[in-house]
Amino acid sequence: MTPAERLGALAEAVANDGLPADRRSNVAGRVLDLLGNCLAALSERPAEAVAATVGEWGGSPQATVIGSATRLPAPSAALVNGTLAHALDFDDTHLPSVLHPSAAVVPAALAVAEQTDASGPAFCDAVAVGVEVTCRLGMAGYDEQNANSVFFDRGQHATAICGTVGAAVAAGILRGLSAARLTSAIGIACSMGSGIIEANRTGGTVKRVHCGWAAHAGVVAAALARNGITGPPTVLEGRFGLLRAFCGDRFDLEAVTRDLGERWESDRIFVKPYPCNHFTHAGVEAALRIRRRDIDPAIITELTLGVPEPVLRTIAEPIEDKRRPLSGYHGAFSGPYTVAAALLGGGGLGLSHADFTDNAVADPARLALAARVTPVADPECTRIFPHQFPSVLTVRLADGTVLEERVRHNLGGPENPLSAADLTAKFRMNARRAVDDAVAGELAALVTGLASDTGPAAITGLLRSAT
Repeated sequence: MTPAERLGALAEAVANDGLPADRRSNVAGRVLDLLGNCLAALSERPAEAVAATVGEWGGSPQATVIGSATRLPAPSAALVNGTLAHALDFDDTHLPSVLHPSAAVVPAALAVAEQTDASGPAFCDAVAVGVEVTCRLGMAGYDEQNANSVFFDRGQHATAICGTVGAAVAAGILRGLSAARLTSAIGIACSMGSGIIEANRTGGTVKRVHCGWAAHAGVVAAALARNGITGPPTVLEGRFGLLRAFCGDRFDLEAVTRDLGERWESDRIFVKPYPCNHFTHAGVEAALRIRRRDIDPAIITELTLGVPEPVLRTIAEPIEDKRRPLSGYHGAFSGPYTVAAALLGGGGLGLSHADFTDNAVADPARLALAARVTPVADPECTRIFPHQFPSVLTVRLADGTVLEERVRHNLGGPENPLSAADLTAKFRMNARRAVDDAVAGELAALVTGLASDTGPAAITGLLRSAT
């Protein structure tokens, strides 16, 4: 069997036999996190633009568009909801591939589950396999020696490319495809996945649409396979297959199928507790630990933020701008600002959306403290990266006292997971940007029930009526 055929066989087996209750519950937690991110992003311009676009397309009312009473064709709903899921960069991350798998897979599965009136457990199974396929493809393009994604090194957005395939598998499971047709769905999706990350360097909002397009393409790929379009069985490893086309000769084919069905690569998914760039999170956590010591920020004279060397490009350069963020969004990518914000205030689990407004990043007290933060490369952090995004914060006080907090395992990862209460708190923080607390509580209860009895249609129905 080729790797694509083995993935198709796994998908069919899971669809037939189901997954254990604990794995389904893990999926329900990811869905709760993702729906909160979607609700929080409803006012973001990229999501509004995509919703307006698919509204012009029209079509059969098959699936819910979050934030609207309108139902549209499943691919259109997946496009909007996937855009919402990634619009704030608050979605989960797989390490070390640095993929955002749920933002592509869950919207595709949600749209098809509503279209087909799937059960909650069937939906959870489909999401679990789709996310696993996404993560395994991401790891096939991970260069262990250089600790970097080959996709990213070549300017490609791995989430958009691999997520399209995972979305197709999830959608295909929910459409009842056989192993052979699931393999074709993979082969079709490999012709559809795309995304370049130049926007990370020079601007543009298109990256926020990447997960939406991956979800959209995955739904289409599964529908095409269902109706008889076929894909090449060697689509992953072939001379003109996905991995060679995107990664050249720098890929690990065995990562796609190694211990398949026994070891779940998706167990290495990290949930973000703070609404800022993931590279800043360990610094935020270290700052929160310092804050819990009841240290008056006024007596802090100097802060040294040790991070992995590759991270400095994102959160520390140019240092003048990072110490004085140009906007709220820019502040979310600043090591100095996020440390200062965590020491001085913040909400949610430590920082909230209110900490990343244009007014918040212009606060004189935060700017004064951020000016005392010096980011540096830390050897131990560099060694651990990118399996974790660690940090060490050294704080010097006016009396000469030196305090240190080292965070080796990110909050929200498998070694330091968020509790169920933390996940719910994050969801409510996000959801209250769009719905009242009573609706947020009802949504949370419905999503928790996905693993046992709640159907996705109940969730999308409440979303339509509430937003």
